[in-house]
Amino acid sequence: MTDHPVYAKIDGPIVMIGFGSIGRGTLPLIERHFEFDRERFFFIDPSDHNKHILDAHGYELIQKHVTKENYRELLTPLLTKGGGQAFCVNLSVDTGSADLIALCQELGALYIDTVNEPWLGFYFDKTKGPSERSNYALRNMTLDLRRRSPKGLTTAVSTCGANPGMVSFFVKQAALNVAADLNLNTPEPTTREEWAALLRQIGVKGVHIAERDTQLTKQPKPRGVFLNTWSVEGFISEGLQPAELGWGTHETWKPDTAREHDDPNAAAIYLMQPGAATQVRTWCPTPGPQYGYLVTHNESISIADYFTVHEDGRAVYRPTCHYAYHPADVAVLSWHELFGAEGEVQKTLHVLDEDELEEGVDELGVLLYGHAKGAYWFGSQLSLEEARSLAPYQSATGLQVTSAVLAGMVWALENPNEGIVETDEMDFKRCLEIQGPYLGPVKGYYTDWTPLHNRPGLFPEDLDESDPWQFRNFLVR
Repeated sequence: MTDHPVYAKIDGPIVMIGFGSIGRGTLPLIERHFEFDRERFFFIDPSDHNKHILDAHGYELIQKHVTKENYRELLTPLLTKGGGQAFCVNLSVDTGSADLIALCQELGALYIDTVNEPWLGFYFDKTKGPSERSNYALRNMTLDLRRRSPKGLTTAVSTCGANPGMVSFFVKQAALNVAADLNLNTPEPTTREEWAALLRQIGVKGVHIAERDTQLTKQPKPRGVFLNTWSVEGFISEGLQPAELGWGTHETWKPDTAREHDDPNAAAIYLMQPGAATQVRTWCPTPGPQYGYLVTHNESISIADYFTVHEDGRAVYRPTCHYAYHPADVAVLSWHELFGAEGEVQKTLHVLDEDELEEGVDELGVLLYGHAKGAYWFGSQLSLEEARSLAPYQSATGLQVTSAVLAGMVWALENPNEGIVETDEMDFKRCLEIQGPYLGPVKGYYTDWTPLHNRPGLFPEDLDESDPWQFRNFLVR
């Protein structure tokens, strides 16, 4: 890419909270695609690990934690400095998304984040039950704020990274592709209800966020170090939360560890076991059948909720939806080490940058299954080599996230008074138009695979052979 379109002007300050792997990758995309006042671009992070990048770009680092106690005092003068409409880009962990959104809307600032984050301590608070520590609970905090807020407040884009975020755009495009291949000749939906009706008409029983990260390190993983291609703190936090999934209306069985939330209309259930210790069968184009981890994610709930069909106040159609993630091999080894040490987190947590990786692809997409054509995977097959060529400071994993942040920022600037918005509700075509040049090959693949295929048959298994697409057939342990 040599010709970079400038999408909008940000006439107020920009405040980036967090300057880790995603922050440093988002910086050059903001510089390429927006007009803004460089003197009012502020970066806040408790670590100076990436300060050399800010030095090279001519910015200063505010080396502080954003906490529940100081966020108003710290952020208000930055978000109001010099006039204009500010933009808060929250790419940090342990920062309460709902509180930050409320402050931004109070100040008339735009807002975006990639994860619905709580304040420090939430994930490991033993006074909270599993339901209270779930992404279902975190999402409800943000939706409760939306329900209490007047219409027309400044736009706050909630959870717009690769996933959650980009994958919600993929679900809609995948649904249109399958509908066209089934010759349904239905008009493109324009409302939430129409989208849910389309998935029901297609016959989609479930959606996997099916991902395989094959990026390899130049050096083997040392003992006592947790390595990952994106935020280690974020991965550990969500990996130790309960496994969580949107629960489809076609399901006839629940595992013994399954629990329901107090709200009888909840679109999700959770399991009494950590997501990073819960495996499911899934499928991606390059490896074919594989095991993935059922790690909780916001999109597992929001996608299932968005595509629910209600009749007479009850859900009559809802797809099952969950993450099915095979991370980089070093991250798998890191999890084995952590759980083998009775959950004791390694002393060193390290996000691999693009120079520490040798090669590989992050194959991230959505697998729509159960329809007349079997299963259909649609997504990004971005390689490390291409990510490096497209923008600085990027791994394949990172660029899928940072380009989604870019798309969400553009959409917010073009739609500045929408209040709190989830990515399922945004213009997916506009967002993919902006993000597409950074995603490498974006393709769709049909497969005749089901979770009943290729079972060794050496031990008895409790399967439902009448319906291959039951969760009991996907669940490994």
